[in-house]
Amino acid sequence: MTPDPTQLSTDACTLPDGRTLSYASGGDPDGVPVVVHHGTPGSRLFGALLSGPAAEAGVRLLVPDRPGYGRSSPPAAEWSWEDWPADLGGLLDAESVERAGVLGFSGGGPFALAAASDDRVARVGLVSSVVPPAENALATLASVPFALRAMFRISDAVASISGPSAVVSQYTDRSVSDPVAEAVAADFHEALDRGARAVERENRAFANASLHADSVGVPVRAWHGTTDENTPLSPVRSLIDELDGTFETVEADHLGTLLDRRAAALEWVAREE
Repeated sequence: MTPDPTQLSTDACTLPDGRTLSYASGGDPDGVPVVVHHGTPGSRLFGALLSGPAAEAGVRLLVPDRPGYGRSSPPAAEWSWEDWPADLGGLLDAESVERAGVLGFSGGGPFALAAASDDRVARVGLVSSVVPPAENALATLASVPFALRAMFRISDAVASISGPSAVVSQYTDRSVSDPVAEAVAADFHEALDRGARAVERENRAFANASLHADSVGVPVRAWHGTTDENTPLSPVRSLIDELDGTFETVEADHLGTLLDRRAAALEWVAREE
C-alpha cells in the first residue's frame, strides 16, 4: 500500500532541562530536512497542510509543538524566541540532522529567524510572518493577559460548536477544501488544548520586543499577501531589505498566501547550495 503523503507521525525528545519537546514528522522520510514553525496559536498538526507538498518536493518535514503548545512542556515564564535555538538544537540532535532549512508561518516567523543562530540552519523562509514589535489587536490584548486568554477560550469553544469554517474565517476569506479546513481547525484546537498561556506569552513578546536582524547570517526569503489583514506587509518588506533577502508579494490574504506558496516555499528552503 502506498503511504499517505499527508500523514503525520508524532514523536518527542527530552531537552537538557528535562522538558519534553513534541514534534510531527511527515513528507519524504529520506528527503532534505526542513523544520516548520507553526503560527500563534498553532501546533505540530500544522504539518498536515504541508506534508503532501513536502513529499512531492523531497522534503523531510519536522514540525515541533513550541513550548506550551500541544504536547510540549511549558517553559519558564520569560521564555521567548531568543531561547528557541537551544530547544531546536535538541530536536535536531534527536533526529540526527546535520543541516536543515527552517520555515516560519505567521507567529512562527520570529522563531524561524531566531533559529538561524544555530549553525546547522541553512536557510530561512517566512510566510505571512509577524514582525515584532507588532501593532495589532492581539498585541494590544496581550497587555491584559486575562482578556487574551479569555478571548481564545471563547473562540475555541465557539469553533468547536460551529465547525472548521469558524476557524478558517479567522485567516482567510476564500473557500477552501474540506481537508484544508479540517487541518486548520485541528491545529487551532490542539494549540489551545492546554489553555492559552502560550498564545499570551508569544503575543506579549511580539508587542514588546524587537527582532535582531544582525544575528541572521543565512539566505532569507519571504512571501507575504497584499491583502493580509492578520499581519501587515510593510514591516516584513523593511525587515527583508535589512537582511538583504528576497521578498515576494502574493495576491492573497493570510492563509491564502500559505496555500498558494507552500510548495514553492518548501522547495526554496530545502535547496542545497
